[in-house]
Amino acid sequence: MQTAIVLHDRFTALDAVGPYEMLGRLPGAETVFVAERTGPVRADTGQLALIADRTLADVPRPDIVVVPGGPEQTLPTRNEALLEWLRTADAASTWTTSVCTGSLLLAAAGLLRGRRAASHWLSLDGLTPYGARPTGDRVVLDGKYVTAAGVSAGIDMGLTLLGRIAGDAYARAVQLMTEYDPQPPYDAGAPHKAPGDLVDRMRARFTPARSR
Repeated sequence: MQTAIVLHDRFTALDAVGPYEMLGRLPGAETVFVAERTGPVRADTGQLALIADRTLADVPRPDIVVVPGGPEQTLPTRNEALLEWLRTADAASTWTTSVCTGSLLLAAAGLLRGRRAASHWLSLDGLTPYGARPTGDRVVLDGKYVTAAGVSAGIDMGLTLLGRIAGDAYARAVQLMTEYDPQPPYDAGAPHKAPGDLVDRMRARFTPARSR
């Protein structure tokens, strides 16, 4: 089994690394980072890069596709080379997945039309113009499509998919050995939990202007 994690300019690092830590532990599986060109690809902060060892053309038929997100205003939703690769890879994949705003790239490729999908809470409305059905759930399974909410939800997505592929017992073992036992010091990790004034400030500051 081959998992391809797609790197694009200004991706969000944990969107890629979270699923990597879970799905990279599939027994006998190969995990590869792919991009339009091999070499380092910078994350959205500009301070961290991951290495793409293979080009998109090198990996035409992965079993699992993982698409990380990034700031919505810089997402390559009009990059036809990337979108065409997503369509081609999806035609052969067993699972096609995304984290955060990565679902907007799947949607832009036409893969989520009529399907339920998650995204970052600030970007859920961006799914609608592509015909997807946005939901605020943390991890959404709709057929072979698995989409996760913002950033940290990619760990949950990877663990969920790990259980589907390798079984619950194996997924629990990975959860234990990675000591994935979230105990955040604050209960503000979703808009319905965070203080209203904080949600309003974040919405005013980060909601992208959309023109499609």
